[in-house]
Amino acid sequence: MDKPNSHTARAWRGRAARLGAIVWLLAAGAAAAAEATVATPLFDSSLHDTEDRPAALAAWRGKPLVVNFWARWCMPCRKEIPELIRARARFKARGVEVLGIGLEDDAAAVREFARTLAINYPLLLAKNQGIALMQALGNAQAGLPFTLAVDRRGNVVYRKLGMVTAADTEAAFAAALRP
Repeated sequence: MDKPNSHTARAWRGRAARLGAIVWLLAAGAAAAAEATVATPLFDSSLHDTEDRPAALAAWRGKPLVVNFWARWCMPCRKEIPELIRARARFKARGVEVLGIGLEDDAAAVREFARTLAINYPLLLAKNQGIALMQALGNAQAGLPFTLAVDRRGNVVYRKLGMVTAADTEAAFAAALRP
C-alpha cells in the first residue's frame, strides 16, 4: 500500500478549506436574506376575528408588530402568553402591538380561551391558513409556538420557534421598533 504523499494531502486540505469557506459564505448569505424577509404574506392574508368575521391583516401594515402563532392545545403557547401580555403593556405607548394568530377554527372556544388567560391583545383565527402562513414567514417546520417581529417597513426582523422568555420578548419588541 502506498503512503500518501504530503503534497497530495496538503492539496486536499486546501480544497476542503476553500469548500468550507464557500459553504460558510453561502450560509451567511442565506441568514442575511432570512433577516431581510418582508412580511408580505402576513399583510396579504385575511383571517377571522374572535367573532368569526373576516379580518384583513393589511390593517396592521405600517405598524410595529410582534406576531405570535399559537394553539389552545399547545402548552408552551399557554405558558408564554403572560409574558406577551406584560411586554405589550411595557411597549404599547411606543406603538408596538401584539397580534396573536391561533391555529384554530372555533371562534367561541378562542373567546373562552382569551377570557380564561386574560389575553388583552388582538386574536385572529387562522383556520386552514395557519400552517402555510407560518411557512411563508420562515417557519418551515410549522412548529408552535412561533413568534416574529415586524418593523414599520414591513420587514420580519425577529423570529423564534419555541416558547419565548422575557429576554426573547424584549428582543422582539426592540427589533420591531428599530428604525
